[in-house]
Amino acid sequence: MPPEDALPDPAALLEQVLNPLLDDFAASFERGLLLLQHCPERVLSLAAQLSLEGRLLEARAELRAARALRAATPAPMALDMATITPWHALLVEVWSLSASLRAAGISVTGPAP
Repeated sequence: MPPEDALPDPAALLEQVLNPLLDDFAASFERGLLLLQHCPERVLSLAAQLSLEGRLLEARAELRAARALRAATPAPMALDMATITPWHALLVEVWSLSASLRAAGISVTGPAP
């Protein structure tokens, strides 16, 4: 086992891992909303588009709230996997929508995660 002074600071390590992850979620949610603006019903039904949009907006609000709570807390704070897991599922849905749009010959430029 390495000496204790060789181990990274747990608080710094948490920030190094969690902040980029939260940035990736934020970018993916924004990308998903952009993709939906260009998504025809032949790629994704209107009902499915509205459902995905609602979930992306909700996840974006949850992410903002989680960041605000973390910023307001004086001690390092992680996020529960029960919070992050649905965000990851949305990220996968955004990837899938992007692939479906590309397969349909629809190119969407703009921010990408």
